[in-house]
Amino acid sequence: MSTGTVLVTGASAGLGAEMARQFAALGYDLALCARRTERLDALAEEIRTTTGRRVETAALDVTDADAVPAVFARFAEAFGTIDRVVVNAGLGKGAPLGTGRADANRETAMTNFVGALAQTEAALEIFRRQRRGHLVLISSMSALRGMRRSMTTYAATKAGVAAIAEGLRSESVPGLDVSVVYPGYIRSEMNEHVQQRTRFMVDTPTGVRAMVRAIEARRAKAYVPAWPWVPIGVAMRVLPLSVVRRLT
Repeated sequence: MSTGTVLVTGASAGLGAEMARQFAALGYDLALCARRTERLDALAEEIRTTTGRRVETAALDVTDADAVPAVFARFAEAFGTIDRVVVNAGLGKGAPLGTGRADANRETAMTNFVGALAQTEAALEIFRRQRRGHLVLISSMSALRGMRRSMTTYAATKAGVAAIAEGLRSESVPGLDVSVVYPGYIRSEMNEHVQQRTRFMVDTPTGVRAMVRAIEARRAKAYVPAWPWVPIGVAMRVLPLSVVRRLT
C-alpha cells in the first residue's frame, strides 16, 4: 500500500472528491480544501469511516492570494510533510468573448489560472524546503488547441496550467516530480448540464481511476482516459481548426 500525504484542492465535489476517495483507498492520508466546507467535512468523515485514513480539511478560495500559502503551510505543519499536491480547483464558466459576460470569463481565469499559480507557488515553497514532492496540475484536453465560444477562456486557462508544469519540468527542481493531467470528457458536477449523449463521456469513478493511475505512475503528461483521448490528442495538435472543432 502507498503511504504519504496528498493535498487536493477543489475536493468538495466532482473529480476532486473522487480523487480523494481513491487516494485514501490506496493508503494515503489526505489534506482536503475547498470553498464548501459542509460538503468537504462530510466527505472527510466518509473517508475516515471507510478507510481509516487521516483526513484534515480547510476552507479555501484559491483566488485569495494570502489564504492559499497559509492553508498549505498549516497542512504541512499538521502532517509534517506533504508528499503530493493536486492542483484541481477550477471553474467551467464562460461566454463568447465580447457578448457582455466578461465577468464569467474573468472569474474562470482568476480561479483556473491565477489560482493555479498561487497553489503552485505554495506547493513549491513546501517542496523546496522538503527537497522532494510531486506536483500534479489538472489541465484539460481543451488546452491542446484554442476552443470556440464559451470554451475560449476555459481552454486558455488550462493551456496556461500546462505551461506552468512544463516550465517547472524545464527548471529541474531537485527532488520535484511534475505531472500534468489532461482529462477528456469525465462526468462531474462542472459538466452536469452537458447532455449524457456527449461522445466519449465516462462516469466519474471510471475517469478518475485513469487519472489516479497516471498520477501514481508520476507521468509527466497524461491524456485520460487513454482511449480515445491519446489518439484524439495527437490529432488535435496537427489537424486544422475546422476539423478540431468537430472532434470536441
